[in-house]
Amino acid sequence: MIRLALPVYVELVTAVVAVGLIDLLWVSGLGEAAIAAVTVATTAEYLAYGLFLAVPTGITVLVGRRDGREPLRPVVRAGLLLWAVLSVAITVPAVLLREPLAALLTEEWRLTAEFFLISLGGLPVFFAQTVVDGVLKGLGDTRRPMRHALVCNALVVALDPLFIYGLGLGVQGAALATVAARAATLAISVAALARALRRDEPRAPGGAGVAGEMVRTGLPMSGDFLARSAVGLAMVDVVAGFGTAELAGYGIGQKVMLAGVMVFYALRQAALIGTARGEATGSPLWLGLGAGAVVAAVLNAVAWPVTALFAADPAPAVGFLRWMTLYLVPFGGLIAVGGVLQASGRGGRLLAATLAGFAVQLPLAYVLSGPLGVTGVWLSMAAGACVSLAGALAPRGSGPGTARGRAPRSTRTAAGPPSGR
Repeated sequence: MIRLALPVYVELVTAVVAVGLIDLLWVSGLGEAAIAAVTVATTAEYLAYGLFLAVPTGITVLVGRRDGREPLRPVVRAGLLLWAVLSVAITVPAVLLREPLAALLTEEWRLTAEFFLISLGGLPVFFAQTVVDGVLKGLGDTRRPMRHALVCNALVVALDPLFIYGLGLGVQGAALATVAARAATLAISVAALARALRRDEPRAPGGAGVAGEMVRTGLPMSGDFLARSAVGLAMVDVVAGFGTAELAGYGIGQKVMLAGVMVFYALRQAALIGTARGEATGSPLWLGLGAGAVVAAVLNAVAWPVTALFAADPAPAVGFLRWMTLYLVPFGGLIAVGGVLQASGRGGRLLAATLAGFAVQLPLAYVLSGPLGVTGVWLSMAAGACVSLAGALAPRGSGPGTARGRAPRSTRTAAGPPSGR
């Protein structure tokens, strides 16, 4: 499981964290309005990805279940069909409504709307990349998606200064550089996918049922992602009541913590892939809890020097990271176990457990913030994570640490692992 998780962690940090930071770094010379535009655009892209997340998640699980047993091309075709439908359904309204959306999120809406025109218009490229990488992960290959993410980041680093300053495109240049880098990476990825599927049945029959199964499999993960995004916005509103310093500290602390949290999501993807493929996953629960403890210890150790890089007064951010120790341990266990639940057809339980935790967290944040101040908000996060973990673990059923059995792989794929592993 660690073998699968390590490349996924690099991929997640590179694709989720680094691209936005690279754009932010290069546009910082254009002023605060440009920084705000990139920040808001990154948030909007996360929300759009949450709407699409069911497809790459579902395709990874279905490919993992079928690899060596049934043809894979029907799954790939269903994924491409869903990609086409959802790309249009998400991208067209987003682009048409970019100005009111930008006005809703920031005062400098014109500059943000200009960025949205390209960044939101390029969502189909981003979505297609997640579909291709989802197929490769289903085949048990997490190294090539990692390499794709690294290639994309290298291209963004090279193209950002060229487009922003060399061609004088400003903020729009950052968006165009990112889309161009993703398009070039996608071309490389499609070639890798074609090679991986070369041994599959070329005329394998398929049907609409595959697309439906894919959506049903991945929908709980999409719901979980969107719920977390919505609650994150609500928590911003709660923390804002304690002043600008606490809100800034919360934002900085969240960004620092994100690099550690990606460890949990890497474990979740590894557990999802291993469970779908019928491979041994060990105990994702204990791995997640252990990872939570390690991440909390590291964040406590680096809290002050790292947050001091972003703020003149790092105390609020340091206080946030200190209290997050109580949150990160159960949260790590929850996210890791979620991969097994998702791949074994129990994603609905995971979503229900997540919502139950939020149902406790949000009211508790308001209740505890009165007598305990902002510390009460941090304690509510820990309480919500504990409730979610308890909900995900009970009733046990087949147990979160065991993978569903599966018949032996056929000789079609038994000859060796996919290339690049």
